[in-house]
Amino acid sequence: MAYGLYSHIQANRRRSVVLLIGLFLLVYLMTFAGALVAEVVFGGDARLGFLINAALRRTIYSLPWVTIGTLVWILIAYKFHQSMIDAITGGQEVTRQENPRLYNLLENLCISRGITMPKLKVMESDALNAFATGLNEKQYSVTVTTGLLARLDDPEVEAVLGHELTHIRNGDVRLLIIAVIIAGVISFFAELVFRALFQGGFNWRGSRRGGDSDRGKGGAMAAILIALALIAIAWLLSIVIRFALSRQREFLADAGSVELTKNPDAMISALRKIENRGELEGSTSAVMEMCVDNPRSGFADLFATHPSIDTRVEALVKFAGGHDPGPIALPEPAPVDESETTEPASGGPFGQAGTPQSDAPSPAPKPFLPPEPPIRLGNDQPASHVPGPWDQKR
Repeated sequence: MAYGLYSHIQANRRRSVVLLIGLFLLVYLMTFAGALVAEVVFGGDARLGFLINAALRRTIYSLPWVTIGTLVWILIAYKFHQSMIDAITGGQEVTRQENPRLYNLLENLCISRGITMPKLKVMESDALNAFATGLNEKQYSVTVTTGLLARLDDPEVEAVLGHELTHIRNGDVRLLIIAVIIAGVISFFAELVFRALFQGGFNWRGSRRGGDSDRGKGGAMAAILIALALIAIAWLLSIVIRFALSRQREFLADAGSVELTKNPDAMISALRKIENRGELEGSTSAVMEMCVDNPRSGFADLFATHPSIDTRVEALVKFAGGHDPGPIALPEPAPVDESETTEPASGGPFGQAGTPQSDAPSPAPKPFLPPEPPIRLGNDQPASHVPGPWDQKR
């Protein structure tokens, strides 16, 4: 099974590199679409062939600048992406002293496989979810919600941590973040093109410059339609590629968690508890794509970023030998009364005798008596002995 798992990981990495190259090609496609729009908006009407040739010349001339601009965008995201994610989610780094339970579970998994331990962060949220981020070993971090820690037991939390560590070990996190960054570049280019198209206005004068006697007229509308079609295709393909980078990796991450923990049932029960409870309020779609489960979906299954929980559980039952308990109903957490958060000094919620304390007032304390002397056999008291407090009949 391990050989098959690692073989799939290597094949998946190769496919991911191809998809990543495809994303750069989409950026160049967007550049051509923008050049085509610019020819119409700023150059005026002309024959379609003339507009396309002019747009190609502009695209070739701008390719180095577009590549440099995309790389600069990636470098900025490389440096500040974690800060932006923390600003969106509110994740706070924790230490062993602050959360020994979670820290020890993650540390033990890393030690067992010789993995560099990532930073550990906790996000205040009732949702049940977790995600990993980072582009290199110095940046990798795993974020867990407080809702997940409250609802999952230790083996289940360990399975979720193993899932995220597998994403890091397989390079999924790095590739997904890069894909999201480049998809952001495509969205940025699309916005620029639409602004130039609808706010710049059209120049239908058909002005002729020297050497442009073959411009002609009548191709502007066709050029605009072609540019809009290219923008739509590039945008849709960037979304599909992002989904492909995350969907196929979830099965491998589940299998990797089982390999780390040797406990398929814990991974299955964790998924069942997380099912339909993972929506992080206020988080962007890019953050949700990195989570254990993303309940958001679009048109049927095509635009779902994660396989369904049922499909993932079915795979674990079939290939890892786990047992599916079915959907799990979780009780709502009991509300906390802030006025009762301070425990009594007499031993906590259960008194020194281990019985629940009542709200009734405690009886008045008995008067202090010195310790009773040890019992002595016989009657060896002297006649002049004066009865003390313990010699009284009680």
